[in-house]
Amino acid sequence: MSQIALPLQIEGSSGAASIVIGNANRAAVEALSDPSAWPFHTAVLAGPPRSGKSMLGNWIAAQGVAVVDGADALAEDDIFHRWNGAQEQGTSLLLITDAQPWEISLPDLRSRLGAAMQLEIGVPDDEMAAGLIESLALQRGLSLADGAADYLVPRAERSFAALEQLVGAIDRLSLERKVPATMSVWRDALDQTIGPEQARLL
Repeated sequence: MSQIALPLQIEGSSGAASIVIGNANRAAVEALSDPSAWPFHTAVLAGPPRSGKSMLGNWIAAQGVAVVDGADALAEDDIFHRWNGAQEQGTSLLLITDAQPWEISLPDLRSRLGAAMQLEIGVPDDEMAAGLIESLALQRGLSLADGAADYLVPRAERSFAALEQLVGAIDRLSLERKVPATMSVWRDALDQTIGPEQARLL
């Protein structure tokens, strides 16, 4: 498991943000690292909520790439204009979308973006989920007791947003109770975020 460190402060955090690289995003990160290989200087990045799309956009923007975050929420004519501008100037363009799939009505735009580099962030496996829990805790200045990942990963919902919510609940309960983040806190955080364990096993 590796990470890309970013000089981005998270509100309420004691450290810089980082992107955990694992099965769900490794191919996308590798492709983003080489904009010169993008067909027509353009890449489209899609992925689930809280999966680090915007952070990857900030990382690649720092390398001089034009980035449009939330491209699917903009007027298609605007996106078409930006695509044309990238072609005319010979610059790289990254379009980030929440929509999966991104349904494009404008035929000319649909055909052009269909020829672009298509990148997608998937679902984290066990190893990446453990890395995400560790990274999210570090960003919050939260110290997890030994065995946290071994206990939490098999029981947690496997999504970026759910893992972030879970670590947030652990942090909140630990602070409210003024106790270390040990198994009793992990268990209650799981109960709060995805329901009691007995119900989860049914």
